[in-house]
Amino acid sequence: MIPMRRSERQVTDLVAIQAIVAACRVCRLAVWDREGPYIVPMSFGALWEGENLILCFHCAGRGRKLSALRENPLAAFEMDRLLRLTGQGGPPCAYSCDYQSVTGRGRVEFPEDPRDRAAALEAILAHQTGRRIAVTEEMARDVTVFLLRADQYSAKARMSP
Repeated sequence: MIPMRRSERQVTDLVAIQAIVAACRVCRLAVWDREGPYIVPMSFGALWEGENLILCFHCAGRGRKLSALRENPLAAFEMDRLLRLTGQGGPPCAYSCDYQSVTGRGRVEFPEDPRDRAAALEAILAHQTGRRIAVTEEMARDVTVFLLRADQYSAKARMSP
């Protein structure tokens, strides 16, 4: 985990981090190409291998994001949940919000095996729908899927009393 300046907001419990990831629906993926930084919001799924986070994505078979990732497979990500606005009715500087977030970085890989693509698609569907939906190898054969294996991540939360 990445240490942070506001350590009182850092979430270090793995179960709590997994709960934040499970509650997020959109992950912003940041890549870099010849034009510069590029960030795109994406629906996603999450797999855990112990403490190792693997994010699953699918997308069209071509475009700026894929070109950037094929040229440089390093990427960063961010996901968050706005829980509530706080400080309402007070002075402007009293306004804030309660939130939870996970940020990190890692390396992207493109699974070739249709079974692996099907498993990634099932993870995305389970994450987004809350239920298991079977994906066959045939269904996954022509779908562009990629995985981001996070080599670093951290979670943060602000919860006012």
